[in-house]
Amino acid sequence: MTSNLDFMHGVKSLKNIDVAGKRVLIRVDFNVPVDSHNNITDDRRIRSALPSINYCIDHNACSITLVTHFGRPKGQYDEKYSLKHVRKRLERLLNKKVEFIEDFEASKGEIATCSLERVFLLENIRFREGEKQNDTELSKKLGSICDVFVNDAFGTSHRKHASTYGVTEYVDTKVAGFLMIKEIEAFSKALLNPTRPIALVVGGAKISSKITLLKAVLQKIDKLIIGGAMSNTFLKALGYDMQNSLYEEDFIDTARDVLDLARKNSVKIYLPVDVVITDSTEHSVDVKVVPSQDILEGFQAVDIGPATVKLFSEAIGLSNTIIWNGPMGIYEIDKFSKGTFKIANAIADSYVYTIVGGGDTADAVDKASEAENFSFISTGGGASLELLEGKILPGFENLDRMDT
Repeated sequence: MTSNLDFMHGVKSLKNIDVAGKRVLIRVDFNVPVDSHNNITDDRRIRSALPSINYCIDHNACSITLVTHFGRPKGQYDEKYSLKHVRKRLERLLNKKVEFIEDFEASKGEIATCSLERVFLLENIRFREGEKQNDTELSKKLGSICDVFVNDAFGTSHRKHASTYGVTEYVDTKVAGFLMIKEIEAFSKALLNPTRPIALVVGGAKISSKITLLKAVLQKIDKLIIGGAMSNTFLKALGYDMQNSLYEEDFIDTARDVLDLARKNSVKIYLPVDVVITDSTEHSVDVKVVPSQDILEGFQAVDIGPATVKLFSEAIGLSNTIIWNGPMGIYEIDKFSKGTFKIANAIADSYVYTIVGGGDTADAVDKASEAENFSFISTGGGASLELLEGKILPGFENLDRMDT
């Protein structure tokens, strides 16, 4: 049976087509984090798109138009979410002038004018209400400004939006960019042709957001290491009193089902044996390390403890493929970041194939100064999660295929 990864790996990429003399529309993901002064704090997503953009430049595309979303502007113009600020960084990274287009319909003729030196950046596509609704008219309009559509926005490839999905109905040639292919190859190596044993390290706040993932991967992995607030629901399922800790009452039975399924599939489960607890996350006065079953009254678990770090690190050290999705605690607060950072250190020091599932996990790896020591860091949090669940991402569904 063809897996979701095999299907997505079978799409055509930029290398399989000729872009010379063609108007190329590239859906990129420039949804980068910025500070209060609109300064970009992490430009990884922009840098990840450069190979596809430069390939089109080097292979004489008639014009190159970039379309992306930025933030959540709710379908109308909001200065805070304008891509004018992103354009400056893009120009520096490309070492090339980028023309900013506020209204691509009004500039349709200009985009159609063939000039090998021109790169256009459209204003935030989510300023248009039809983007998230996968509106037919918006999809047609985007399709009308190009001869070739390139999807290189892995971070939004799990969404059926006009600029990622609908536009493919109105363009004859539609292919994947190099980042999209790179992402699929990375996950394929981890899941289709892995070096065993495989460890999945999961964290984050809620089991409800990852239940499909947990049930899907138990047939593929050898070890499941669970931390973060998600582990609280599992510990509650084992009968521990979690006091004020965040856990999901409605998913306690689900946690038991996952534990039973793991046993049936001979998957070793690792849960926290000790935790860092506090009386308050906002104005903490008292922070302690206690066994997982001995959380004090009125306290909450906010990080894994030192014994758990050692336990998890030993399990990681005896693995040959490691996939990590979700922090081990509230890593954004210094007092509660040690567990997440130490797990980042342990995985980075493992010298095996390691993959990070984007989102908060990628941010945590950056903060731990370990980004250069991982085999692959995905640019998509939600997309990588759905990919691990075994789904075919909509961003790949309608692209041209190698076998047609």
